[in-house]
Order: sequence, then C-alpha cells, then structure tokens
Amino acid sequence: MVARIFKPAKTAMQSGAAKTKEWILEFEPDAPRQVEPLMGWTSSTDMKSQVRLRFASAEEAVAYCQRHDIAYQVFAAKEPTRRAIAYADNFAFQRRGSWTH
Repeated sequence: MVARIFKPAKTAMQSGAAKTKEWILEFEPDAPRQVEPLMGWTSSTDMKSQVRLRFASAEEAVAYCQRHDIAYQVFAAKEPTRRAIAYADNFAFQRRGSWTH
C-alpha cells in the first residue's frame, strides 16, 4: 500500500485556481480495473482507490502517513509559468508589432 501525495493541476476547463491549493493523498491501485461484461462499466475490487484525502500542506500529509505507517511518495508541485498580460496591452503605444484584426 503506497500513497501518492501531490498538488493537483488546474484543469483545462478552469480559469481560476479553485481546488489547486490543497495537497491530495491517494493510494496506488492494488488490483487492475476490470470491465464488467454485462454493462461494460469499469470496476475494481480495490476499495482504497476510492479514498482521496485533502490536506492544507504536504507536511500534514506526510505526518498522516507516518502516523499510520503508510509508505508514501511526495510529488513536488510545479508552479505554472504564466505571463501577466492585460487586454489593454494589445492597444499600447509601445507595442512592437502592428495591430491587425
């Protein structure tokens, strides 16, 4: 039973930073998923795959794993590289390129 501790990335459908500030602890799957033959749904007999714990910091998640003797891996959070650009910058007088439609 190995746990993964990570900070989730922003989804493509998000414009804000909601649900990306907390650290998540998930367990690695013990058994592979199986396709149910009648309905075609994917299922698993591993109940730990449904557990998803949230923590305010990585240290809290690590302390939880140590307290409960759970092996863990911490994946460092990668901060996004974004340029701070405003819509008004398209019409700035110092703009390098010509403005076209």
